[in-house]
Amino acid sequence: MGVLLEPGGIVSAVEQSDSMPLLRVDDLSVAYSVRGRGGKRTVSAVDHVSFDIARAQTLGLVGESGCGKTTTGRTLLGRIPVAGGRMWFDGKDITHLDRRGWRRLHSEIQLIFQSPYSSMNPRMTVSEIIGEPLMMHGMKGDRLQARVDELLDLVRLPRSAGRRYPHAFSGGQRQRVVIARALALSPRFVVADEPVSALDVSIQAQVIALMMELQRDLGMSYLFVAHNLAVVRHIADRVAVMYLGNIVEIGDKASLYANPTHPYTRSLLSAAPIPDPAVKRPQRIMLKGDPPSPIDPPTGCRFHTRCAHAVEQCAVDRPPMVSVDTDHLVACWVTAPPSDQPVNLRTKPQQLTPEGVPS
Repeated sequence: MGVLLEPGGIVSAVEQSDSMPLLRVDDLSVAYSVRGRGGKRTVSAVDHVSFDIARAQTLGLVGESGCGKTTTGRTLLGRIPVAGGRMWFDGKDITHLDRRGWRRLHSEIQLIFQSPYSSMNPRMTVSEIIGEPLMMHGMKGDRLQARVDELLDLVRLPRSAGRRYPHAFSGGQRQRVVIARALALSPRFVVADEPVSALDVSIQAQVIALMMELQRDLGMSYLFVAHNLAVVRHIADRVAVMYLGNIVEIGDKASLYANPTHPYTRSLLSAAPIPDPAVKRPQRIMLKGDPPSPIDPPTGCRFHTRCAHAVEQCAVDRPPMVSVDTDHLVACWVTAPPSDQPVNLRTKPQQLTPEGVPS
């Protein structure tokens, strides 16, 4: 028997089991207001998004800049209010926790920042940076130093690094410091917000390998936010592809990479670098125009204005998520139309070749 935190931090009982996802997001929406020449308008940054993250597994959240990936991650941390939908963490409803409820939960949920240097106080030593969350929870003295040394060992930094300041480290070493700080309170869930995008390719591989090793040893779950499907492939168990606030495809990594179904997913994969020169690259799939403004998104499928295969239905109705394979869903009227719904198409549904060309 566990506990369920109701809005405001009220506790009630709920049955839990190991089969329950660590994190569940159902129909999540996030909106905020912006001022412009036409007055105040609403931006729908995240629009009816749903996904689960299992215990000790990683969901890769991928998409172009501005698609809502970071907003989703920060909402899961309680830093952005929820406009609609529900969120559960280990069976606890965390959708509308008050400040006290989020403070209690922050030992369980942590963030790895995209820019390690900007997230650290340059006037603090590495030991002070890593130990800061521990001090806030009352740890001090020899016990504090012992925990800091343990965290430096975990991220493969020498203990002597604790006496130095952030400017003395390389980008990859700084990211290890940020990871150590995120692990200080032994969280069970970590939001990694593009943690390797500012690093060289060889350093990216080292940091990803470290994160995977830590996950195996400590049993954490990750939401790994990235814009590169090639990077996510190495660390994710499942992948969600996001476009303009919507998840357009989500599924098991093996199925999604072997059978990318949504035209946007295919475009992202065609742009991903392939390090092996012996492997033939797929034909590059170029998208039309620029992403629409989230202030005035297209009707129907939000991708239809840039999709080479869009049909009449795409501009009218938002496509539902339908199953492509076991644990593989896609929202597309063209490549995976619902079998139980009539679709008003000018042309018949098309299947795309691996190069993204209608067959």
